[in-house]
This record gives sequence, C-alpha cells and structure tokens, in this order.
Amino acid sequence: MAQARITVNDTQDRILRGHPWIFDNQIVKEEGSYEPGDIVQVFDARHRPLGQGYINPASLIRVRLLTEHVEERVNKEFITARIERAWRYRQRMGYTGSCRVIFGDADFLSGLVVDKFNDVLSVQFLTLGMERWKEVVMDALQTIVKPAGIYIRNDVPIREKEGLELYKGFQGKPFKTDLLIDENGLKLHVDVAGGQKTGHFLDQVQNHAAMARISKDQRVLDCFTHTGGFGLHAAQYGAKEVLGLDISEDAVKQATRNAATNNLANCRFEVANVFDHLAELSRTGKQWDVIVLDPPAFAKSRGAIDNAYRGYKEINLRAMKCISSGGFLVTCSCSQHMTTDLFRKMVAEASRDAGRRVREVYYGTQPPDHPILWGVPESHYLKCFILEVV
Repeated sequence: MAQARITVNDTQDRILRGHPWIFDNQIVKEEGSYEPGDIVQVFDARHRPLGQGYINPASLIRVRLLTEHVEERVNKEFITARIERAWRYRQRMGYTGSCRVIFGDADFLSGLVVDKFNDVLSVQFLTLGMERWKEVVMDALQTIVKPAGIYIRNDVPIREKEGLELYKGFQGKPFKTDLLIDENGLKLHVDVAGGQKTGHFLDQVQNHAAMARISKDQRVLDCFTHTGGFGLHAAQYGAKEVLGLDISEDAVKQATRNAATNNLANCRFEVANVFDHLAELSRTGKQWDVIVLDPPAFAKSRGAIDNAYRGYKEINLRAMKCISSGGFLVTCSCSQHMTTDLFRKMVAEASRDAGRRVREVYYGTQPPDHPILWGVPESHYLKCFILEVV
C-alpha cells in the first residue's frame, strides 16, 4: 500500500528550519489512507517534500517527523541505526556510567526517552507512533547497549494525550530497581520503578558540580531540593551547614537517605513549603550565604508563562532578600517556555525589586547527554545561573 501524503502550510518555515512537529491546524490536505501511528510523507503547499513521520489523528501534534527525506525507508534498520548513532555519540562524549542514552527529538527519535543507570535502562515511549516501534527499539537497545535489565516507565500523563494507556514494568526478567549510582563522586539512590520521570534526573550533573566554587565554609539553603542534588554536593564540597527543603515527604526521605549513604553529617532535609519558608525568612531577617532555587517546571504550557513568570520572580526576590552581602543565589528553571532571555529578565527585575545587585559568575544548561538541537527550542529547557548578590 502506498504511503499517505500530508500537505501542510508552514507559514513560519518552522519545519524547514528543522522542527519535527506538525500540528493539526497546519494540515491543509490528506491523500491516501493510514492507520494511527503509520509513517506518512509530508509536503508543503508548494509540493516540496518536507520528510516523513508518524501520524496520530488523536494528538494535537498530528505528525512527528523522523527524517527530512521522503524517499528514505523508515523501517527496522532505520530505527536501529538511529539508536546506534545516539549510543555512539554518548560514548564519544565519554559517558560510561549513568547518562541519557536517547533524548527524543534531539536524537531524531521523537517520542522516545532512554536513561541508563549503571547497567540498567529506563525507557519511556511517549507517543503512539514510537510505541508502534517498541519491539524494534527493545531489540536494538539489547543488541547495542547490552544492558543487564530494562524497565518500562510508560506511566507519564503525556501518553494519555496520545490515546495510550499508562503502565510500567520489567521488560524481560525482573531485577532490583533500587540502584546506587555515582554522580560527581557522590553515591545517590535511584528507584527506576518509583522515582520521578525515568527514576532520577540526570540533567543537573554539571550544575551540581559548579557548587564546588561557592560552598566551602558556607551556610547553604537548598530549596525544592527533591532528592538532595544541590544540597548534597554543597555538603560534599565543604559547606558548614546545609538545609534542604521540599514539599514532598518521599523526596525528603530519599535526600536524607542519600546524605547518610555519603556520611554527610553537615546537611539535613525537612518537609516545607518553600514560598512560605522564604516569606518567614524575610520576616525574621535570617540570612544564608548561599540559596539554591531549583523548582519544578512552573510553565508546562505557553499559556501558563505569565503566572510562571510571577512565581519565579516571587521566589527569586524573596531569596535575594535573605542572602548575606557577597553571598550567592543559584537559580534554575526547567520550563522550556521560560527561555534563557526571559529568565534572565525575570531575575534582573527581581534583583531590582529586592534592592540587590547581582554579578553573574556561572551559567549552565544541560550536559552533553541532553544535547540541544538547534531549530527545536523545546530541546533547550534547562537554565542555571549562579549569581553573586552584593
């Protein structure tokens, strides 16, 4: 059966610049028949080929392109070659332990995320089109990466938008899902079955390491600590005192466990609402030498950006009022819609309103195993500034 042909109106040339997503309102014509998840050919309104991708009429993102060539065959060999390319890139970047093996669109495999924790893989199929290739992907990962075990984490809500069920479980034989990985010399517990996303966030590794510059002999407040990332590193790098705060009891238990595993007696973790805690600090005038802000994504959609901006500004303003002169603010955003320029603008406004001046001493983003694909702004989501507050 011949492939279906989709004609789109790409008025902003977004697809021509390399973006793989085609939204339902861009489609002006469909020719031929297809089943949800099938590979279709895509052309622009002037009949120029834009590539091939899988289609899902139930999703607002109707087509996700896998290749810019309409004559290329998207088959088992194609998917396998993409996975091999992604793994060779990580090896070339020097990754041997825990890392992200496949980062969706940035690795030209839209809808697929694979993280490696020691010799175990945690895999997510986020879209119907990629789920259709599940067995091919699993065979390729077994052959190319050769893991000791694979765990499927298809329990993320985005799958529901694709008309997919949520589930998780072992691919093949069961194994111990509570792992201990190395991050910058720290031993961190990872639960691939119950942890967030694929079990653990691997994207802050380089920014955690930057704490070495500012932590020695300092009092550090780590807000939204999650499982302790920034706070544990600060303690390892010689902080006098570390307090980590998170609203999640489970996160605080995991962070406390991580501290004990690394024999870090100079840090403790508590359950707290960060907004309320910072407000109380402002009221009492208590100061910290270093405050870390690493909140969850405030802006999960473009429409939420105004409220997110206000939320980010509020916590940054409050934090700057609670930092002693010459101290440091470590402030992060993992919201892809909060661009680097917008984030910088927000922090600048917060510093003016707080009556503090700041000097930028470090800017970080994602590590090389989370590559940023130009033309796909969604692949650039993480921002981290270290600012001296004077």
